[in-house]
Amino acid sequence: MRGHKTALRPSHQAATDRRSLVGTPGLAPASPLWKRAPTRDAEGRALSDFLMIIPRIRHRPPAQIQARVERIQAVLKAFGDTVVFAELNLRLATLWVTVRPVPGICLTLPAAIKAQVPEALLVAQQPAQGR
Repeated sequence: MRGHKTALRPSHQAATDRRSLVGTPGLAPASPLWKRAPTRDAEGRALSDFLMIIPRIRHRPPAQIQARVERIQAVLKAFGDTVVFAELNLRLATLWVTVRPVPGICLTLPAAIKAQVPEALLVAQQPAQGR
């Protein structure tokens, strides 16, 4: 089973440890997210995940990007072991987060991220009409 990662990992960098965002640019393309993001915990229980988009993040100055990354990472750390994996893809302007299945976490955690990064938007499926 793949190891769980708890640090926010910008996909254009390789994190040097579990809690650091500092790294060097990778030279090889990353494997697809579906291969890296865990789907089950160590006991075999299914994990949950959500996707947020952060429009125009890659067009901001590096200091603003870093400030947003630090705010997102602080929110993820505040949720402790509930967050299993997180990846920020600057090229696609997406934030993928995998969490333990805690009731309401897929709304509470994105709301906390949005409070720190107001332009962040949760990508959600709309309920079918007529149900």
